Amino acid sequence: MNNNIDDSKIFKIIFKKKIITIDGLSLLLNSSIKTARRRLKQWEAFTSYNKNGRYYTLPDIPEFNESGLWSYRNICFSKYGNLKQTTINLVSSSKAGLDAAEMQNVLGIFVRSFLTVLQKHPDIKREKIQGRFIYFSAVEDVYLKQKECRLTMSRFKQLPSDMDAILILVETIKNPHLSIEELSSKLRENNDNVTSESIRNLFTFHGLSVKKTPQVRL
Repeated sequence: MNNNIDDSKIFKIIFKKKIITIDGLSLLLNSSIKTARRRLKQWEAFTSYNKNGRYYTLPDIPEFNESGLWSYRNICFSKYGNLKQTTINLVSSSKAGLDAAEMQNVLGIFVRSFLTVLQKHPDIKREKIQGRFIYFSAVEDVYLKQKECRLTMSRFKQLPSDMDAILILVETIKNPHLSIEELSSKLRENNDNVTSESIRNLFTFHGLSVKKTPQVRL
């Protein structure tokens, strides 16, 4: 390493750039690749979980979201480490497990080629629910809660939109005596999307009864 270049100067450059490659750091340090990797380890730098792990950033640079992820110019970083560590943490901390599309949405990258790693990992349990593979935590009590939540979500898949839900609740308050079928028939005069099933799912999901006026909090 060139002793004329101290860490503070290097940090200022990296903070301005946000990210750096190992080759770029080696040039800044005027050092070998091996030395550059050692410095990154000393600095506890984060490695990108996409782009083949080619990019690095310093601990104080990322502004991680609630999932512990941060991206800059489509280069993604995780406070949990590499892609495997990150995905395992996301699955384990999820409310209802994750399927491939949900993982992809959270991570911001394609994951299908990576799923074989999860299938064999001891911390992950995979099950097929309604034709889709869902990845759960292998910790038994966490798995049971996740699966129960996933099954509940599946049962209430046909929920009305937020706007339709408001219409349903308003009409129920005005006409609390109507049955689900009568309520559906009345609402379908102006909205074909409101079905008896969607109304039943809405009330069941929120623990409401069509025989009583729902307590709506505005």
